[in-house]
Amino acid sequence: MSRLPAHDREDPGKVRQEALSFHHRSYPASRIAGALAERSLTVSVCLPARECAGTVGEIVGALGALRRAGVVDEIVIVDAASGDGTADVAARAGAAVWQEAELMRSWGPVLGKGDAMWRALSVLEGDLVCFLDADTEHFRPHFLTGLLGPLVCEPGVSFVKAFYRRPLAADGLLEADGGGRVNHLTARPALAVFYPQLAHVRQPLAGEVAARRDLLERLPFATGYGVEIAMLIDAWREVGLPGIAEVDLGEHRNRHQPLSALTSMAGPPPNAVDGDGGVADAGGVADGGGVADAGGVADGGGVTSAPPLERPPFIRSGEPAGRAVHPRRAGAGAGGRVGVARGET
Repeated sequence: MSRLPAHDREDPGKVRQEALSFHHRSYPASRIAGALAERSLTVSVCLPARECAGTVGEIVGALGALRRAGVVDEIVIVDAASGDGTADVAARAGAAVWQEAELMRSWGPVLGKGDAMWRALSVLEGDLVCFLDADTEHFRPHFLTGLLGPLVCEPGVSFVKAFYRRPLAADGLLEADGGGRVNHLTARPALAVFYPQLAHVRQPLAGEVAARRDLLERLPFATGYGVEIAMLIDAWREVGLPGIAEVDLGEHRNRHQPLSALTSMAGPPPNAVDGDGGVADAGGVADGGGVADAGGVADGGGVTSAPPLERPPFIRSGEPAGRAVHPRRAGAGAGGRVGVARGET
């Protein structure tokens, strides 16, 4: 049986059964900018990236316009040593670029997307942190403003997940909601079994997440592809359903994997869900630097099956957090790093 957070243990009969749900149209950029200024909050946007040169420039350009509008203070790309020039494209567009391997080196090699997101907390400076996908096609400003809206405009919200329609093109036909196959076939069914309180979350694997920094620093981070669903579960433990919101971002397009590639992607989400913890205990959590033994075994189909690993809450990492020193609207978050590709030789 899943473990109820303290919020929900008090009186399960009175607990709201679904996360709050909003639409991005409720949060235009002007409303977000005004609310941020009124509350003196800063915003960091982070995009973990691997081979995204074809999309990252457009995304950073759109985010730059939002920065000029007072919605964003810091735009950071954490690049996984992309060979297609992702780092250069992002830097030219105005982002601060860090190579993931240069962050928190004492913790050894980066173990995946979730690990890169965790390490990013060491350089991100905002009070609110938003993670976005770097391979999004036709990026629109509301992909960010929609996520930020509940954090700055709705009382009590600390964690926001996106949901959207993902069209899937196959054999010359476009299926309006045919994407998100792993989400529908493995992630949501796993939540329904182990965490029925979260069964109504529409897209637990969505890479678009916004949260209060102090919450993210208290959460462990799964190191690989299961990071999104594990983060959702751990956030629920910390703040309960009243602290979680979903936002409809409309239509969202990004790269689709061929069906054959989904085998390796389908395992981590359900493996990251168990009845006691947000991430199944691999017996090898790296908590003092170095790399924990994942015990990975390649099966006959060439797919590596490894227990999921997690990094501890950032506040226990012993690393200094990236904090804004200057007040909002005075260049906080830029830090002179805009357009600089960090960690490159």
